[in-house]
Amino acid sequence: MRKWRLILGKGADPESEVMLEEEEEGMDQTLDSLYDDERKGGLGQSSPSINRWLGDIRKYFPSTMVQIMQKDALDRLGMKEMLLEPEMLESVEADPELVGTLLSLNKVMPNKTRETARRVVGKVVYELQRKLENPMREAVEGALNRAVKNRRPKLNEIDWHRTIRANMKHYQAEYKTIIPENLHGYGKKGRSLKTVVLLVDQSGSMASSLVYAGVFGAVMASLPSVKTHMVVFDTSVADLTAELTDPVELLFGTQLGGGTDINKALGYADKIIDRPAETILILISDLYEGGNEREMLKRAAKLKRDGVNFITLLALSDEGSPGYDKGIAQKYAALDIPSFACTPEQFPDLMAAALKKEDIKGWMGRNGVVGK
Repeated sequence: MRKWRLILGKGADPESEVMLEEEEEGMDQTLDSLYDDERKGGLGQSSPSINRWLGDIRKYFPSTMVQIMQKDALDRLGMKEMLLEPEMLESVEADPELVGTLLSLNKVMPNKTRETARRVVGKVVYELQRKLENPMREAVEGALNRAVKNRRPKLNEIDWHRTIRANMKHYQAEYKTIIPENLHGYGKKGRSLKTVVLLVDQSGSMASSLVYAGVFGAVMASLPSVKTHMVVFDTSVADLTAELTDPVELLFGTQLGGGTDINKALGYADKIIDRPAETILILISDLYEGGNEREMLKRAAKLKRDGVNFITLLALSDEGSPGYDKGIAQKYAALDIPSFACTPEQFPDLMAAALKKEDIKGWMGRNGVVGK
């Protein structure tokens, strides 16, 4: 009964018949401030009251719930203006959604808040790097290392599994070991084997996807076997490849909230691709085209004809299936360009499959991914 009372709020118990314990009373007050529909701006308009509420939700709820409640507070109570106060930024639970909001406010952020905002963005970015870098690095290097055989490998290039299998007949019982006659190795890494172009929609709805794309782009840019481009677009196009060494700086170089011209973005991508058959183009967009749809489809078809491995991600985030232009997705499917949402945890495996030129629709089926 107490749980239902907390879920439904005070309005469900006007006579106060359900007695809440002290901690539950605190939970009830924090929920009521945010979700009581009859109250407007229930958190008050001052930084102290909002900071107190932010402290309370961290006290009573797990971090995953805190992030949801912060997002709801931004949407329901117009707290975005308060994010321009450094005191409040110090109090919030940092997550990719919050980073997206901060990036959208970048141009109106006062100087006194900017450094605090960078620290918050940096905290999220470096935590994501810590979590995602090794899976991404292992997936990409593993896929590329196996792309080229190496008969005279150095120690760090030896494929031990293949070497052992090929030399089992040379097992020496006396020494309980194998004396390998032939060594099998992975591919040499003297040059970039593949080119990856991340073409990222920076309209407001793609905020979390942009954050994750920046992190993954920075990881891939550090690999000598991959030439990585990071290009963002709205109604104009910005090549941020030079900023991939510093993903925080890269994200602050974006401009969230504009329109969308996929046609112009694909035109730019076509110009920078010099080895189409060895290029993977990842378009991250909800496909709501504000430019010339007919020309956009022509450009997409040309890239496919040239041999580019073209994949569209409707979202690169944990937020589930997004809203997207189903008509455009269907037309892309007719061009053999798959369109689907992808979580950050799935992305390294997706990139490995793309680098090995596996059938992406087969990958989707194995991973339970639904798309066009």
